[in-house]
Amino acid sequence: MRAPIGIRIRRKRLQLGLSQATLARAAGISPSYLNLIENNKRVIGGKLLMRIAERLSLEMDELSGLSEQRMIQGLEELLADPVMRDIEIERSEVRELVARFPEAGTALTRLYRAYSETSAGIEAYANRLRSDPLLSQMLHQVLNRIAAMRSSAEILDGVPDLAEADRIRFTGMISHEAHDLTEIVRNLASYFDQSASGQKAGSPLREVEEAIITANNHFPALEDAAENLRREVEAHGAFGEAALAEALQRRFGISCRKWPERERMSEPYRFDPEAAVLWFRASTTAATRQFQMSRIYALHAAGDVLERQSVAMEPTSDEARQLMRSALSSYMAGAIVMPYAEFLRDAEERHYDIELLGHLYTASFEQAAHRLVTLRRKGAEGVPFGFLRADRAGRLTKRFPLPGLTLPGSGHGCLLWPIYDAFGASGVVREVCEFTNGGRYLLLAKAVTKRVSAYQEQPLVFSVMLACDILHADRTVYGHGLDLSYEPKLVGPSCRLCTRQDCAHRQETAAMAAT
Repeated sequence: MRAPIGIRIRRKRLQLGLSQATLARAAGISPSYLNLIENNKRVIGGKLLMRIAERLSLEMDELSGLSEQRMIQGLEELLADPVMRDIEIERSEVRELVARFPEAGTALTRLYRAYSETSAGIEAYANRLRSDPLLSQMLHQVLNRIAAMRSSAEILDGVPDLAEADRIRFTGMISHEAHDLTEIVRNLASYFDQSASGQKAGSPLREVEEAIITANNHFPALEDAAENLRREVEAHGAFGEAALAEALQRRFGISCRKWPERERMSEPYRFDPEAAVLWFRASTTAATRQFQMSRIYALHAAGDVLERQSVAMEPTSDEARQLMRSALSSYMAGAIVMPYAEFLRDAEERHYDIELLGHLYTASFEQAAHRLVTLRRKGAEGVPFGFLRADRAGRLTKRFPLPGLTLPGSGHGCLLWPIYDAFGASGVVREVCEFTNGGRYLLLAKAVTKRVSAYQEQPLVFSVMLACDILHADRTVYGHGLDLSYEPKLVGPSCRLCTRQDCAHRQETAAMAAT
């Protein structure tokens, strides 16, 4: 669904007290054409949009409707929920709501996010009731005490000539079981209270994700700081593990060591701030070692920059602030390992071959793919990519959408995406796909392992997918040899959000019909 750019232009024009004729003359178009634009009956972009934005003193990002597009997608997801199946709202009405009442749209999307997270919490509790051994034991004890009390009560009530001694005995048994039952229920309530105290009204992870998306996944201040830190490291030799280890040791007294093989360590790395040691498993890959050394260096050398950026993103809780700081330190690590200008030049020269770029910079496929998504510097942009990551259960664990490309905020995506095919493939899987709004995208995906697994150790595997508009496909190595005369694969965002009613792979009924 298109963002309501025209309505925003009209609103800003009226705020400035400009007539249609005045703005049309400044933009070099006729008043009648501007009238069509303001009524959202014409799509504009490029130089015309830039001229209008300049005359209205608006930033391009503010006028392009990216925030409205995200809000529209959030409302589409809300309307696609099964609880909304009886409510019929046309997509044009959703667009109108976002354009005229953006605060109401924000309120609705926040409420739906809270509802979704609460529903997920209830489902988690239900699963725990079924599978948690402690809860099962407590519930079993409750049922046993109730059964014993009922049995004694039935004897007292049903035997009128019961001896006094027996009556006293059964009464005592009921009192004893009631006392035990009270303690069990109190423990049970305490158990749930402790679990509930850790729950938040909104997910900090989702909050961080939305803040990064709002910033277009590009942070100029962090890019500048990363360039300075890279130069500091290179003062100790050619950039790499040796220079990073030397810089960490000399400046912060942090040593990098291999974890003793005789002791178990489940994660690939671990930082001990008290001992000032960054530990690595023997099986940790070179890409992970270099990336984590860069991240720890950024945390210590540019902590003030990270703090200012995280505060600017306005976290609503300490947990969200810590997660933002962690995410931003990873961003800076990627910028240290893959400097912006150099990485963009290599990406263009090598046609965005992700595996080759990873090899050049000692980075993993996911690290290189994620860095491509951050190439958003004004005047020096790379190919605009969207990013998705899924675990082996199909659940989406990380995302960065593109304007016009509707992606679910959580849960599972379309079964026909190559992100799911990649788990069974040996390399990169590519597809030209057409979404329900008619947009065509090149989707490419690859299964990646997060660590080298030892014998009898379950590998940790994810699938990473990038998406770009088909117009940019020829700039990438993945667009070479594509025959665009063939019909693209018809896909959607997810079954719940998809309007293709005749899809043979549908698992859920769409709650919002095409309009």
